[in-house]
Amino acid sequence: MLLPNVIQKAGGRERYRVPLRIALVVFLGIAGFFLWTEHRAHLFGALPYALLLACLAVHFFMHGAHGHAGAGGKNSSTDDHGSQEKRGPGGV
Repeated sequence: MLLPNVIQKAGGRERYRVPLRIALVVFLGIAGFFLWTEHRAHLFGALPYALLLACLAVHFFMHGAHGHAGAGGKNSSTDDHGSQEKRGPGGV
């Protein structure tokens, strides 16, 4: 069996890994709780501004997707609403 040899060669360090992980999880949970309770008012106070910025960002990036990005007019294969234009032979 390979596992007992690895534990013996490691000098017994393997038995400390599980308690250290448990302690780390408990510490991070306590730290997260206090961060949430102490800074909740600041986060909720900035929420309206974050929503406004998200609306502006969506507006800016979505208009670039359908030809209103200031490229000088219509896309060659679609009109303003994304529907295909009817063209004659040769695309004219």
